[in-house]
Amino acid sequence: MTPRFAHADFAKHLNSKFRIRIDDAQTVESELTELSELMLSPGQEQFSLVFLTSNEFFLGQGLRSFEHEVMGQFELFLVPIGRDAAGTSYEAVFNRLVKEN
Repeated sequence: MTPRFAHADFAKHLNSKFRIRIDDAQTVESELTELSELMLSPGQEQFSLVFLTSNEFFLGQGLRSFEHEVMGQFELFLVPIGRDAAGTSYEAVFNRLVKEN
């Protein structure tokens, strides 16, 4: 089961490297290049992440397994949002309910 990471967890690792699993034998390196502001409303939080990979592989839209040396293994749903000479950008959006105290 994927841990429930908060905005602050990803903020600590902005501009660090992550591995995205392609299949059982292959991963592609990515960098967390953007972290949106945390949007809070009663009972809900929203933020997004942007990861940049090389253009070697096109991952497409879907649930992907990630590995990070500090955050460990987890899954995120990625959507491709752009491609240029620098690489391919993928976005993961968090829009979830939070417990009110």
